[in-house]
Amino acid sequence: MADLKNTQFIDINQTKRISVSEVILRVYQALVERGYNPVNQIVGYIMSGDPTYITSHNNARSLIMKVERDEILEELMRNYVETCIERKGREKK
Repeated sequence: MADLKNTQFIDINQTKRISVSEVILRVYQALVERGYNPVNQIVGYIMSGDPTYITSHNNARSLIMKVERDEILEELMRNYVETCIERKGREKK
């Protein structure tokens, strides 16, 4: 039994924060597992903010709501630039 004379506390900085890229990966996998087109569903969510575009399978809807939509868009754009645009720039040299 807990000691009721002392105040319990939690250090939020010690709780593990999942990265945006990990959220996107997990949501993508959950959508695929449920037979949805993950690109269409994630775009629908980013454009509208409506979480019902994301399945609740494997807690995907709760996960995606833990990050801001602009963070998701930023991560997707960063990844696109790094994998597509910069690679094409290196190939031209």
